[in-house]
Amino acid sequence: MYTTAIFDLDGTVLDSMGVWRQIDYEFLGKRGIEVPDDYLKEITALGFEAAARYTIDRFGFKETPEEIIDEWYAMAIDAYTNDVVLKPGAKAYIKKLHKDGIKLAVATASDEELYKPALIRNDIYDCFDVFVTVRDVTRPKGFPDIYEKAADLLGVPVNECIVFEDVLKGVQGAKLGNFRVVAMRDEHSAFDKKAIIEKADRYIENFDEMNGKLW
Repeated sequence: MYTTAIFDLDGTVLDSMGVWRQIDYEFLGKRGIEVPDDYLKEITALGFEAAARYTIDRFGFKETPEEIIDEWYAMAIDAYTNDVVLKPGAKAYIKKLHKDGIKLAVATASDEELYKPALIRNDIYDCFDVFVTVRDVTRPKGFPDIYEKAADLLGVPVNECIVFEDVLKGVQGAKLGNFRVVAMRDEHSAFDKKAIIEKADRYIENFDEMNGKLW
């Protein structure tokens, strides 16, 4: 019996991946660099610090990770506070699960300063019982740590949890931890769609396909 839902945010609950694509173009464009096709794919599952270090190593930048993070934050915080909306059907689905007594967790590579105002403005912040970010665990997405941490905080076993993810590394990490995984379609992870479908237990275009049920 499934009692718990663990949600990724960006690209799964929040329709926010376009924000990060635009930030990539502006951030690298100011430095005379075109965004490589695989760049967003590589950094999506990382937290801010790991993504900054990856960016520095890949492009040979002289800035510190803190300086890069500050620049990204300045570009993103306004969008998350004022503009980012939910994926289709997300609000009704999450509120329905909450009303039905399903335990709800967030497992995200984003930071609280970004996701909290977005969830509050979209009226679902109070539905979640726990929030876990990659800063709270040793390894990034691609490994099961963040989902295991969420389950542990909720006091539930893995076999009672459904993980919702949109990117391949997130799906792979959750499956490594033996979680049941529902993959959410997002245009910004379309390059991995075939692999995501093969790896996940279920693939959905939007939350309406869940029919208000956890599984």
